[in-house]
Amino acid sequence: MQSVLFVCLGNICRSPLAEGIAKAKVQNMGVNIAVDSAGTGGWHLGESPCENAVKVASMHGIDISSLRARKVKPEDFENFELIVALDESNLEYLKQMGAQNLVKLGDFGYDGADVPDPYFFDGFDGFIEVFSMIEVCVNNLFSVKFEKLTQ
Repeated sequence: MQSVLFVCLGNICRSPLAEGIAKAKVQNMGVNIAVDSAGTGGWHLGESPCENAVKVASMHGIDISSLRARKVKPEDFENFELIVALDESNLEYLKQMGAQNLVKLGDFGYDGADVPDPYFFDGFDGFIEVFSMIEVCVNNLFSVKFEKLTQ
């Protein structure tokens, strides 16, 4: 596999965090894997990630401030070898759109749990918790799906 797309609802917090973490992982691995993110909804098209997502990523040495929200499109299923949904509702939506090469991020470290929207928590703590969950799962995902590229 040489390309992966992370998908959440609005593409302003969870999936940009996953994209940023994955891009850092790719750089550290020294491999050429295309990484992107998108949302199933179009409410935030063209917007940068939310302030707290940018802040928590920056706390971990990752800059996601230049990313811009976009909506997932059917061509993504041809352009990306792996589509990664951050929760069950987006997984189901992507299946309905026709995605075949689809996994759920929580299957890689959290027993299939949804990566929750950090806005469901009080304050900034939700972003810290969600970042940690995404980081564990992305690292495990790359260990499983991309290990042949690193050997």
